[in-house]
Amino acid sequence: MNDASHADGPRLTDARGRLHPLPLFMPVYQPRQPAFQLAMDGDGLKIDGLIVNAFFLYKQRDLRNKLRSGTTLAALVGYDGLISTDSGAFQGFSRTLYLKNRDIVRFQDQIRSDIIAPLDLVTPPGDSRATAQTKLDVTIKRTREALDIVEHGIVAGVQQGGRYLDLRERSTEALLQMGARYVAIGSLVPFFNKNHNLTFPGAVVRKARDMIGPDLPMHIYGAGDPVELPFFVKLGATVFDSASYGHYAAKGFYMTPYGALRDPGPLIAGEYVCDCPQCQLQGGGAAVLADGERLTFHNIWTICSTVEKLRCLVRGEDGSLDKYLEHILEVHSRWFPESQLRHSWHALPP
Repeated sequence: MNDASHADGPRLTDARGRLHPLPLFMPVYQPRQPAFQLAMDGDGLKIDGLIVNAFFLYKQRDLRNKLRSGTTLAALVGYDGLISTDSGAFQGFSRTLYLKNRDIVRFQDQIRSDIIAPLDLVTPPGDSRATAQTKLDVTIKRTREALDIVEHGIVAGVQQGGRYLDLRERSTEALLQMGARYVAIGSLVPFFNKNHNLTFPGAVVRKARDMIGPDLPMHIYGAGDPVELPFFVKLGATVFDSASYGHYAAKGFYMTPYGALRDPGPLIAGEYVCDCPQCQLQGGGAAVLADGERLTFHNIWTICSTVEKLRCLVRGEDGSLDKYLEHILEVHSRWFPESQLRHSWHALPP
């Protein structure tokens, strides 16, 4: 269950012994309201894994009973690839869940989730040190409880600590001491979303990779903007998940490897030509930008395509990933001159 290098690139081994290429992106999938098709219906979309919200399944009595009666999560979803589950931690950030950690962890294990999340406590940038410390302590306790409960899947050891790097280091140390073999970085994406600033996220990811060594999978919860993923991969992250493809589309943002566009100017000018089936079918990205359903497909295709490209780049030995990062920075800075991406990236210590 490590991501050590193989001849054809690093792999994640799940609890069933299956190998999955890294880096890996798992889009958020809602079984009752799917935003994309899982079957390869000639749509050109290749999904390497999914993340499903176990809290929503648990709270819907009919689904919970169906799953508890023997139907596996894979059978319910109709997908036999890697399936991770979320505990409902994000929902718990905005409302009371009336849910015990051990119950949702045991439920995830019973339905044969491949990667199981404890009910960690989301710690946004605004939390004080005392609050971040309290949430960290609770998350560590719940992760340890999950490791004791789970029999079939892999437990995601969740790192918290808010905006305090020393607390995040303490969290990682605790995960290693309790024997976690899969590390998930929680509550990190909001730091990057503030004008694409990598200063703090970069320090967190790099330090975590230094601490856990080269072999353990490192998952960044909620990371799903194609412009951020290459930098996180360079820093050592290997697994990502997000519902960003739908959220961006709902707000009218067209994802590209260089940043999400609301203004179709670069598309009309031919500065970026997308190869996704929808853009090819509609005659270009500008037409897709105006159609929410097609835009959702385009966005998820762009994320998956970016991750597939990164797999090739991380296997290269000629600095190809570094060259790609510089290319991203050049285009991104031209399109988004107010962005802090270039400066913050070059300011990170080597």
